Amino acid sequence: MSIDAAFTHFPSLFTERLHLRQIRSSDAEALFALRSDPQVMEFIGREPYQSIDDAHAAIQRFQTLYENRDAIIWGMALKDDETLIGSCLFLHFGSEFHYAETGYELNRAYWRQGYASEAMAAILTYGFNELGFHRIEAQIDPHNTRSRNLLLKLGFTYEGNLRQRYYNRGQFEDEHYFGLLKDEWNRS
Repeated sequence: MSIDAAFTHFPSLFTERLHLRQIRSSDAEALFALRSDPQVMEFIGREPYQSIDDAHAAIQRFQTLYENRDAIIWGMALKDDETLIGSCLFLHFGSEFHYAETGYELNRAYWRQGYASEAMAAILTYGFNELGFHRIEAQIDPHNTRSRNLLLKLGFTYEGNLRQRYYNRGQFEDEHYFGLLKDEWNRS
């Protein structure tokens, strides 16, 4: 598959327990439950959602980002019943799509059960082997130890601290920068 094909038909992926699929309007309640949780949003850099309208607006933004070839945002849905429990994505594609940034979020009820690791392994494999990425990057808040541990488990390398890189809740915060190369992923 090529990057063109990925933006022609949304790439649906399956893991042992998850269906990674396009987020749809029927997911608004689940997305609101996810993004209205202050603990989930603590390191995202945005305020928690205040109403279901925030979720509907986000779903429309996700669709526009995909249509403009700016992002692929998968909903992490349980394979058994299609319940949306989180999301993972590629965005900020480099020139000629040689690299992308990744990110993820997960409903707190599903933390520490391996869902984020399972979903990320699937999209990393897809990004490197199907889309032809050479490099995938991630940026996280230095205090987000769960995310740091996940990235290290997946084989990412800590590449440095970007001082006061993003504005979060009234102040500038540092970001830790991680990278993973295709040959590193394929060796793991």
